[in-house]
Amino acid sequence: MNGHNSDIEKDLQLIEEYKTTGDLEVLGKLFEQYTHLVYGVCLKYLKHRENAQDAVMQIFESLITKILKYEVQNFKSWLHVVTKNYCLMELRSAHSKTVEVDFSTINVEIVSYEHPTNETDLEENIVKLEKCIEKLKNEQKTCVKLFYLEKKCYQEITDITSHNLKKVKSYIQNGKRNLKQCIEQSE
Repeated sequence: MNGHNSDIEKDLQLIEEYKTTGDLEVLGKLFEQYTHLVYGVCLKYLKHRENAQDAVMQIFESLITKILKYEVQNFKSWLHVVTKNYCLMELRSAHSKTVEVDFSTINVEIVSYEHPTNETDLEENIVKLEKCIEKLKNEQKTCVKLFYLEKKCYQEITDITSHNLKKVKSYIQNGKRNLKQCIEQSE
C-alpha cells in the first residue's frame, strides 16, 4: 500500500512543479507514467490503433490547461476519467459526422435515381431520404442507419442491437425496400 501512496505523492509533487514552473517536460514526465493506461482506455472505446494514438496526444495537449484548473488529488484516477470522457465525446462527435456526411452515398446505394442534375436536386433527394428513414419501423431504421450510414457489418449490427443475424439482414432488406417505395411515392 505504501508504494501506491508514494506514487500519488510523486504525482502530486510533479503536478505542483508543473503548476509553479509551467514546464511541459514535467507534465510529460507525469503523463508518461500513465500513457499505456490512457492508450488502453482509448483503444477500448475507439477500437482503432491510429484513433487511440491520436487521442493519447490530444489528451496530453488538453492536460496542459486542464490540470491548472483542477485540484487533482489522485492523478491516475482523474486521468482515467478525463480519458474516458474524451473518448465518449469523440464517439458522439464521430457519430453525428457520419450521419451527416454519408447521406449522399446512401441514396445511390438504395435508390436508383437518375443522377441529380444539380445540387438542388441532390439536396431534395437527401431531404426525401431523411424523411423516409424516419418513417421506417424502429428496428429497420436502426439497422439501416447502422449498415448504410455508419458502415457497420452484419455482425457488428447483431452485437449492437442484440437481434440475430437473420433478423438484421431482414430488417435491412425490408428497410431498403420500404425506403425505395417511400421515395418513389414522394416524387
